[in-house]
Amino acid sequence: MNDLIAFCGLNCEKCEARIATVTNDNILREQVSRKWCEMNNTDQITPETINCMGCRGTGVKFYYCSHLCEIRKCAVEKEYGSCGECPEKHSCTKLNAILENNEEAKRNLQDNL
Repeated sequence: MNDLIAFCGLNCEKCEARIATVTNDNILREQVSRKWCEMNNTDQITPETINCMGCRGTGVKFYYCSHLCEIRKCAVEKEYGSCGECPEKHSCTKLNAILENNEEAKRNLQDNL
């Protein structure tokens, strides 16, 4: 499976935090931190925290992805390469919250089994 496809099927290659990290773009980090603060009703996401190389890959990860994401925690604990391997994927409310709103993520899990 492509390491830039997250456990949930989202494409980390398209993530603005990863793009800012790879390109070392501080302006994009600032834009992403403002946008994510608004989306999450917080002021805790600063440009300095916008660093990530992807959910499943090696390297730095955004704090949410590495410490708070329940989907990632579950898949790592069960030693799955992705949620696509999980026999409970169709009944998982956490995973389905993403898949119901993101056709690409759904396809990524199906295509990369």
